[in-house]
Parts: sequence; C-alpha cells; structure tokens
Amino acid sequence: MTLTEILHYRFLGNNVAAYLWCLGILLFGYAFKTLLSRLVSRVVFRFIRRKTEGVSEEQFQALLIRPLSIVVFFVTIYLAFQVLDYPVRSSELTRNEPWPKVALFRLYQIGIIWGVAWIALRLVDFAVLVFRRRTSAGGSLQAELVPFAKDLMKVLIIVLAFLGILGRVFGVDVTALIGGLGIGGLAVAFAAKESLENLIASFTIFLDRPFAVGDLVEVGAVSGTVEKVGFRSTRLRTAEKSYVTVPNKSMIDKPLDNLSLRTARRVSFTLALSHTTSSQQLHRIVEEGKRLIAENALVTKDVQMQFSALTPAAKEVTVQYFVETTNYDEYLQVKEELNYRLVEVVEQAGGHFASTGNTVVQLAPGSRFDGLNSAGTPTV
Repeated sequence: MTLTEILHYRFLGNNVAAYLWCLGILLFGYAFKTLLSRLVSRVVFRFIRRKTEGVSEEQFQALLIRPLSIVVFFVTIYLAFQVLDYPVRSSELTRNEPWPKVALFRLYQIGIIWGVAWIALRLVDFAVLVFRRRTSAGGSLQAELVPFAKDLMKVLIIVLAFLGILGRVFGVDVTALIGGLGIGGLAVAFAAKESLENLIASFTIFLDRPFAVGDLVEVGAVSGTVEKVGFRSTRLRTAEKSYVTVPNKSMIDKPLDNLSLRTARRVSFTLALSHTTSSQQLHRIVEEGKRLIAENALVTKDVQMQFSALTPAAKEVTVQYFVETTNYDEYLQVKEELNYRLVEVVEQAGGHFASTGNTVVQLAPGSRFDGLNSAGTPTV
C-alpha cells in the first residue's frame, strides 16, 4: 500500500490525512501556545506602555500569559476539529449539526468565555497595580477604594461570564431569567439578609469614613490595624500578628475607637514606695520626677505626679502624663526612658520601692518561735 493510499484510507468518516491535519494543528497549538501568548501580550503592552509607568513588561506578561494560553489552546481545538467530517447518523440528535460537533463547539465556547473572563480579571489586577504605583503617596481614601473597586469589578466579570455561558452556549433566555429573579427576590433577600447588611455597611464605611486602611482601631473586644475593607468584612491585624475578620455590620453597630486619631497617648501608673521613705525623700522624689518628665520633648505640659495614698503596704505616688505621638513604638521608647529616670530619682533620693510579695523569714532550729505558724499558734 502506497503513502497516497494510506493518506486516503477512510476511518469513521474521515481519511488518515484529515486526522493527521487535526493532530498537527493540536500539537502546533499546544507547543506554541505560550510563545503566541507572549507575542500577543507584548503587542498589547506596546499600545498601553505610556499609561503604565512604573510597571514592567514582564509583570504584564506574567499576568496574561496563562489566560491567553487558554484562549489560544481552545481556538486551536476549534480549528483542528473543523477539518474533520462527522457521520451523518450523528445528526439525528440535533436538527442541523452532528452532535459531536455541537458538543465540541459548546466546549469551545465555554473555554473562550472562560479564557476571556480570566483575561479581564488579570487586566483588573494589572490596572490596580498601575493605579497603586501612581498613587503610592495618595490619601487613605484611595487606599480603601482600590481593593473595594477591584473586588466589585471581579464580581461583575464573573457574573457576566456566567450569564454569557448560559445565554450563548446553552441558549437560556437571560432576560427572562433575570426577570424571574424578581419572583424569588424576597426569599433570596431573607436568605442573604446578613450578607446584604454587611454590604450596606461597607458602603456606610466608605461614606462616613470612621477609619482608614492602616488605622489602629478597637471594636468590641478586638483591636488591630485595618488591612482591608471588603464587601462583607474588615480585616484587622492584631498586636499578636493574628488576622481577624470582623463583619462590616459590627464595625458600624458597635462603638468603635479609632486609636490612630488620638493626638497623644496616656501613661498612667502608681509608684509604690516603702514606709521607710521619709517625707523629705518623698517630697524630693515627687518634685524631681515631675520635672524630668516635663523636660521630655514629646511629653505634654500637663504632667501629674502626686503623693496620692497612704496604705498599710506602701506610700503611693500617682504618675500620669501624655506622650504626643501616635506611633506605638515611639510611645514605648519614651515610656521606657522615663521609667529608667524615675528609678534613678528614687535611688538618688534614698527611697525604696515597696515589696508587693510575702516576706519569708527563716527561723533558726530550736528557737522559741520554732513550731509556730503565721498566726502564732502551735503546729502539729
């Protein structure tokens, strides 16, 4: 049998040459899909380069190569199977086209819509990347709106892709489907009541702006730095570095303390001095301590330091002042420095700190107190 005869040999309604063409197109598309995707992304980037300052071509290609490869591969599948003839008997299940061809065409449509939607999602990511580079020094409102707008665009793209598959591939009347949602809208509203409340709360947060991304807030029993405001919830990073998700409804319903809006941070504690500290020493400690605290450049003028209480355990001196900073690390540094200085003042004045623990007395064996408990009664 010659090569020509082999190529013209028919099997399942097609000759060998047609199968070879189909296989060749599939192999070509699979082998060069990445290269073709890279070329397409490079051409597209040249048209938008002027508007993408600060973003490299490699970053653009990294976002688009995979979804473009999907589109190229499905186009290759469509072109490959177009060279084949389908048995006439397979047309009995459909009016015009053989059912294998109809199934492949629907698969092709789903793949193309999916690939295009994926490309659109990646373009949204790229647009957000460009916008953040341009507005890196922008206000807090932009920092809040960018992730929110990103999520909104992605939801719309996914919904449109889903409706496109229903309408274009399966022939569903999308208009009638959307109109029919009005009938079950009440049931859906009750089922999604909490989600709708959180969505409305997210818009309230953006309009009222009680906090911004990066602010340190305290709501209920949770406190942390705001990292993201989404459709349903707000993400907080706590001091323990844990990631806490708080529903947006709770963010507006519960009392919220925006700690970042404070003009100063308060320091308040009590110095417990022993009863061996004389009145002169106590007076010197109070005056000297108040002076050195007020000398700090970050401390406000209203420094309070008074001999506030005389208890059986100690002579108590109340200390209170405000540090003019919203930076927590700087606040801790000032507090630590002044604490060291106060300890030095007490030591230089000859005073002593009161002991808050129990005093343990070691009794000599055979003494007259041996065998008595703390109440003075004999022990058995």
